[in-house]
Amino acid sequence: MSLPVILRPEAEADIECIHDELEALRAGLGGQFVAEVRRAIQHIEAMPEMYGVVWNDLRAARLRRFRHIVYYVLFTDRVELIAVMHGSRDSSDWQSRV
Repeated sequence: MSLPVILRPEAEADIECIHDELEALRAGLGGQFVAEVRRAIQHIEAMPEMYGVVWNDLRAARLRRFRHIVYYVLFTDRVELIAVMHGSRDSSDWQSRV
């Protein structure tokens, strides 16, 4: 079951912010992060039920190379990305977006 993935503005802002922080640490690292997020989105799009529910209807996909997590909600006709955050962040940061 393939569904379109929609990035909420907050999730887009998360990705941009993390990209900029990683680029400041090392040139090219932000681009690698964005590529990893894109891979995760492709997996979510192809198999949205692949990742488990972590809170209410919210699902989480951990990135392979980075310690960040993509949080999303599965609807019958689409997937909405809620947040992309470091795994050590307080859960209230992403829970407040649902």
